[in-house]
Amino acid sequence: MPSLNDVIAQHRNPVQMLRNSKIGMYVYPVVAPEFQNWRNEQVAWRESAVLFDQSHHMDEVIVEGPQATEFLSHHGINSFKNFDLNRAKHFVPVTPNGHVIGDHIIFREREDKYILVGRAPTSNWLMFCAAWGKWNVRLRHDPRSPSRPEGERVLREHYRFQIQGPDAPKVFEKMNGGPIPEIKFFHVDWINIGSKKVQALRHGMSGAPGLEVWGPYKDKDYVHSAILQAARDAGVNLVQCGSRAYSTNTLESGWIPSPLPGIYTGDGMLKDYRDWLGADMYEAAGAIGGSFVSDNIEDYYVNPFELGYDFYIGWKKDDFVGKAALAQMKGRVNRKKVTFEWNAEDVVKVIASAFVPGELPYKWIDFPQPNYASTSADMVMRDGRMVGMSMFNGYSYNERCMLSLGVVDQDVQVGDVLTMKWGEPETTGKTSTEPHRQTEIRVRVSPTPYAAEARENYADSWRTKATA
Repeated sequence: MPSLNDVIAQHRNPVQMLRNSKIGMYVYPVVAPEFQNWRNEQVAWRESAVLFDQSHHMDEVIVEGPQATEFLSHHGINSFKNFDLNRAKHFVPVTPNGHVIGDHIIFREREDKYILVGRAPTSNWLMFCAAWGKWNVRLRHDPRSPSRPEGERVLREHYRFQIQGPDAPKVFEKMNGGPIPEIKFFHVDWINIGSKKVQALRHGMSGAPGLEVWGPYKDKDYVHSAILQAARDAGVNLVQCGSRAYSTNTLESGWIPSPLPGIYTGDGMLKDYRDWLGADMYEAAGAIGGSFVSDNIEDYYVNPFELGYDFYIGWKKDDFVGKAALAQMKGRVNRKKVTFEWNAEDVVKVIASAFVPGELPYKWIDFPQPNYASTSADMVMRDGRMVGMSMFNGYSYNERCMLSLGVVDQDVQVGDVLTMKWGEPETTGKTSTEPHRQTEIRVRVSPTPYAAEARENYADSWRTKATA
């Protein structure tokens, strides 16, 4: 089986490989695109209550064994001090060079057992590390559901639902048969859903209060029905959210879900990792899209300081992968995460170009999300110089504007108006990209999180600490 290194060797550099990927549009699998319409579904998490079905689009990795804690602590930046049972963390691994690989939500179920949920790069890294090192751990991997199951039955280890919005507490109380326990942010407790006792995490993806619940996949249909019935009994307009709206909720709350994993360069452990990764895995098959084109793949990497994750770093730990590199990064000026608010007139100009016969249009802006690649990288300019990168974009019906999340130089301030280059400068092999021409869109630098609800009501976390 060819490896990632074998695939890279067939191209001029990793950037050329990823910019010409033929994987197509990024798909959130299995869940219906819309239940009502994506506008109503976005409004629901702000004004009533929304039900997210998260059962299919994320990997799950179960790590257990006598060295489970030591293994995870060594391969993540997080401190594991005071990480008690029935707690969760935002787990972030980096390479030996300090570049972010990805992130997972990690749950501690027993002294020697953890469950991690998130995108493939972190799952793949942990599976490699367990095989590469000498750790007394067992890993069980349940990969995300197929992007295009073609009618075949899909089974997972667990179902996973999230209920959010101002009316969500009424649903919780009705389905629990009484008041639920007071659950602190990122803590876990048990509640009732009908006749089932399920675990519940106090969490919030869209800036609104909510719980994430999970259990054996065989219970999924029963639990889903019980949640909907509880909402009806409580008189709550609980709106099911389809895959089109789901992916936009992070624009209001400020999490960048798909930074490019910083694994395409580096020797030693990283070279061994690229030899271990298969040619059909995310890191080899994924796509980079956007106006920023560099021959140096490291120009697309990010570090924990840029994403607002630096306060996770367990500096007092004896050692962990990337510690020395992060110590060097700490002393330098790093970029910072912001939200870009796109100028409405410029967005309309782009859309209008598709209605001019005989002219090559600008790159189409799909609604509610125009992400046509695994990782986006659009240039953000000031006075002809690149001062930032737009990395994840979409439309918020709640805010009535296009937004994107990205990073900027430290001297860029909230309120500054910059220029984003929209569209690709060259023709690539990406099947998700139509022939088009580039244009400029003005963007106003805005706080992260963008939604006032998220900024004012989230518990003290990376979301609020990352505000520019």
